Parts: sequence; C-alpha cells; structure tokens
Amino acid sequence: MDFSIRAANVEDCKDIARMIMELAEYEKMADHVKVTQRDLEQDGFSKNPFFHGIIAEVPEQHKTKEGHTKIGYALYFYSYSSFKGRAIYMEDLYVMPEFRGKGIGKALMSKVAQLGLAAGCNQLSFTVLDRNKSSLEFYLSQGCFDITANMGYHCMRCEGEALEHLAQP
Repeated sequence: MDFSIRAANVEDCKDIARMIMELAEYEKMADHVKVTQRDLEQDGFSKNPFFHGIIAEVPEQHKTKEGHTKIGYALYFYSYSSFKGRAIYMEDLYVMPEFRGKGIGKALMSKVAQLGLAAGCNQLSFTVLDRNKSSLEFYLSQGCFDITANMGYHCMRCEGEALEHLAQP
C-alpha cells in the first residue's frame, strides 16, 4: 500500500485528536481522554513544545469511507536516562484498524527510532497494555523487550488530587 510518513504540523491536530480518541476507545479508556485539539495545538506547536509527532498519510485514492487520508500517528518526546543518557519516549503509536498489517506501524516506529538516533539517543521507551497481545508481539518482534519482566521496573504515575498534594511543600 502506498503511504508516506511526515512530521506533524498544527493543521494535523484535528486528525491527531480524532485518532487519540480512536486509540482510547480501542484500549477501552475513552473516558480518560482529557486532551483537546486546542491542547495539542498549544502543547505540540508552541515555541517550546512538550511533544513532537509524525503522521502516516495515504493518497486520496486510499482514503477511508469517512474521507480521512491521515491514518496513523506517533507522538514522542525527548527524555533522559541517568544510566544511558539521551532517550526518546514514544507516547503513542496508532494506525487505524483497516490499515494495520501493511507496514505502517513499523514505518512510524522506525521513524521515531531514526529521529532518536539522529538526536544522539541511546534508547527508545514506551508502554503497552498487557492485554494488547498483538502489539506486544509486534514490539517483541522488533527487538524490544519488556523492562518489567526483564528488569523489574514498574511504570508509576501520580495525578489529580494526589499530584496536587505531592506538590505541597
């Protein structure tokens, strides 16, 4: 299938927001989505962006029945590992269901890896739901490993009232 991968721009935020909701529905977590198109525009395309993105796009002849040509995305940001140095974190990797199995997800992930290496990163990190067996198998087939199983790390989070409480001096 003919597709291209390119850097996301502010005009893509409507489609990124749509696909974030599709991803959340796929993961049965739609009620957790709070990010809006406007948040994406501000947070990804300001002077000091909090994230970067890439878009998978198909030509008009392959558009969805709803008319979409933007059919996948990846969001990422740069981070730092005190053990390994520069790192890149892939927040999302998503391809619309009807376009899966055509190499688009691999191309998106490969591009994130290329961008990380070009920036001097030594590792690519991301999370995946344990119930998402097909994605787990895909990531393992790409040479990735499960740091929870292999190294015993757990991904932790603090948010909402707990975050507010933690921030108190």
